[in-house]
Amino acid sequence: MFQGSFVAIVTPFSDNKLDEQALRELIREQIKNGTHGIVPCGTTGESPTLSYEEHNRVVDIAIEECKGRVPVIAGAGSNSTSETLMLTRHAKEAGADAVLLITPYYNKPTQDGLYSHFKTVAEEVDIPIVLYNVPGRTGVNIAPETVERLAQIPNIVAIKEASGSLDQVSQILSRCGITVLSGDDSLVLPMMSVGGKGVISVAANVLPGRMSALVNAGLKGDWKTAKKIHYELYPIFKNMFIETNPIPVKSSLAMMGMIKPEIRLPLTFISDANKKKLLQVLSDYPELAEKLNCTA
Repeated sequence: MFQGSFVAIVTPFSDNKLDEQALRELIREQIKNGTHGIVPCGTTGESPTLSYEEHNRVVDIAIEECKGRVPVIAGAGSNSTSETLMLTRHAKEAGADAVLLITPYYNKPTQDGLYSHFKTVAEEVDIPIVLYNVPGRTGVNIAPETVERLAQIPNIVAIKEASGSLDQVSQILSRCGITVLSGDDSLVLPMMSVGGKGVISVAANVLPGRMSALVNAGLKGDWKTAKKIHYELYPIFKNMFIETNPIPVKSSLAMMGMIKPEIRLPLTFISDANKKKLLQVLSDYPELAEKLNCTA
């Protein structure tokens, strides 16, 4: 149901408030450059620091700007099932095409707890659900066996897999027909080679056209082209995580003049040393160097 290059879009701020105009412009730029869908209010969108009002407003803006041209997969997860239900209901009412639900973090549920959490949301809100597995940030992994159980629920349609394990991806795909989207930019190519259908990407914030081209090539089975683009983008993939996400990607967009250089505590803006490294990497891409020169 969902395949392609989806951007985990940042949430821009101005004076620590949501910068609605900048968000709209970022979304327009993504659509213009071939991104297949918008994912607001994920980890990259700093969802843990958004108030409920801000969270819902970001989702509303994404839906307004996309206008049905590309799907919106709204981040709606929480470590509380009741909060997840609240955010999911809003996404459904606002017109989102699907929701992205992270595994409950910190409280570390068992596999039965994970199953019951996602099953409850799926049964109470009739909207397509994309599971989000990122154990490095949440402290809990959705086992392939649990994914298989969840895939039997009709509106659980995909999983964003960011465990970093190709073995786990292979187990999921061998067990059930759920769509797998990579949650790691550097693993998009190998995940697609075993049956993945795309990515929910951090790097697409910076180079949406190239990321879309990589995924399009993979979907067509044009592995030669996909491999070429993978290696062109590899320095970006790695440097988007030179510090905790979304610090580097927001720093990049700020240096390009697309957003203001603001991030919410407890995250802080990039160190001077890493900013210098990041600027050097960005400058190697002609389409980015032009924007960097305009803001110099």
